Amino acid sequence: MWKDSETDIDLLDFDYLIGITKDIIENESLSPCTIGVYGDWGSGKSSLVEMLLKDYEKKEGYLCLKFNGWLFEDYEDAKTALLGSILDKINENKKLTAKAKSTLKKLFNNLNYLDVASKGLKYGADILLTGGIGTIADITVQTVLNKTKSLTEDVKSEDIKKILEKASKKDEVRKNLREFRNDFEKLLKETSIKKLVVFIDELDRCNHDTILETLEAIRLFLFIKGTSFIIGADERQVMYAVRTKFPEVKGNQIDIGKEYLEKMIQYPIKIPQLGINEVKFYITCLFFQNEFRDDYSEILQFIKKGRQDNFLDFEITYELIKEKFVSLDENKIKETISLSKQLSSVLSSSLNGNPRHCKRFLNSLSMRLKMAELKKINLDKKALAKIMLIEYFKDDVFKKIGQLQSNEKGKPKELKLIENNDWNDVDVLKLWREDEWFQNWLNIEPKLADFDLQPYFYFTRESLQNNSIKSVTSLSTEALSVLTDLLSQSDSKRKEAVKKSSNISEFESLEVLKSVFFSIESSSDIDINLFKSFIEWSATREQLYTDAISKLSSLPAERIKVSFIPSVFQFGKQSNKLTEIKELASKWEKESPKLKTAIALENK
Repeated sequence: MWKDSETDIDLLDFDYLIGITKDIIENESLSPCTIGVYGDWGSGKSSLVEMLLKDYEKKEGYLCLKFNGWLFEDYEDAKTALLGSILDKINENKKLTAKAKSTLKKLFNNLNYLDVASKGLKYGADILLTGGIGTIADITVQTVLNKTKSLTEDVKSEDIKKILEKASKKDEVRKNLREFRNDFEKLLKETSIKKLVVFIDELDRCNHDTILETLEAIRLFLFIKGTSFIIGADERQVMYAVRTKFPEVKGNQIDIGKEYLEKMIQYPIKIPQLGINEVKFYITCLFFQNEFRDDYSEILQFIKKGRQDNFLDFEITYELIKEKFVSLDENKIKETISLSKQLSSVLSSSLNGNPRHCKRFLNSLSMRLKMAELKKINLDKKALAKIMLIEYFKDDVFKKIGQLQSNEKGKPKELKLIENNDWNDVDVLKLWREDEWFQNWLNIEPKLADFDLQPYFYFTRESLQNNSIKSVTSLSTEALSVLTDLLSQSDSKRKEAVKKSSNISEFESLEVLKSVFFSIESSSDIDINLFKSFIEWSATREQLYTDAISKLSSLPAERIKVSFIPSVFQFGKQSNKLTEIKELASKWEKESPKLKTAIALENK
């Protein structure tokens, strides 16, 4: 198995992204700078940050800090958390001069004012946070108390008074908070820090206020010569946070979210989606790590060198590895490369080449193989992988095959028929005859009709239970946002969710469909808006059509309302599945006569 977190080992071909990021950081003419490392959830943003940190951790004159605002959320204001973390990092230097210590002390003291502002004035006055105030002398204790009175329970008058009165007696504390930047610049010079590089990770996991406060802190207080900020985020979430706080003005054609982001982030670097070859390389490297632990470092160095020398045409082959590493097990090499090839095309397209989702799939595969080993059962790795592909991407047909094999002692006849392209006597699985994804899956080796499927489905049996909601925790921020909007029972939010359908992967799109349907199944009375969400989401991509019809077929006819019928037939027309919809409607009509008139109207 593999650790499901960021890594400083480059298996994703990030060398050129690391190179361009370092080039911007080290270019004096571009300092100060903010660099946006953009990518979807699980695309490798945090790993890229780790690789950069590793490169800089021992470089003389460079002070590097990784800041995760999400960890501080709900405990500390984003601005003070970021500023305090940077000052804490500088304070770790045991060789600070007396002058540097004095400046550092002033900066720490000035954080008290910012802390007061974040706890009190943020509830009604933007004065301190936007630099709209003149000097500390302009702030009286009573002024602050008046501003915060009745605004919030968690800001106590005594605390504000104590902080302000104590601070006002210290001569060394700067009276003007806007001088924080000047003091900070002096500190960097006094500590001989050539470059301060701050990596802000997982910003897109934070709430909207935290996102904006973090970006504002950079601009207001830290954006000085010698500083570089690398911000890892899904840029769509940052833009959405801006739009939430600053709604669009009717008639104004400016995209406020896009404009804000372009102003804050000078150099955007987008992590591309992995293609088939990249996924194959990534998966092969992970498998080699598991199978050849003692030789892995040398194998990885060898294949990465080969790829650098012949980037476009390089391929990991059995002959290449065996010629270089003659002592390695031949069968393991062949099996590893063959399995990587088997999985790469499906995972690259269905998961949008997302490294984290790929790794989670491989971890599930590895766990089940290990469980089988502990039970002293020998499973064919390629057969299990093929079954898991249908489990991940076509859960309805997976469940039906599971039922068939259970009834037929591990040898479902329908599966053998369709693997031989003989559909004449197929009943349970006939709905998937025209499903392109399913047809491609059938052609993947090995043929499953040659296996007793009972032990394979034994170790996947948790997925045979109707627990569609279980995968929600693994959705990206964007997909969770889409799901939330679909479940809101709001027309406007549903339309917004449907617009975002192209932003998420095929796998996550299916997970969203399953989660919406789970809500339908769990409802004692199905809401029309929830049903519309399911239907309209089902129509967003071809890969969902058959699954949607299968799920509708599982609903008892008495739960179907007359008002649902027009939407169902409209979906049939949009998806070119009207024949299947009419067949389903005929079944409903027989089981629930109340639907007869509505169905007859749609059949005209």
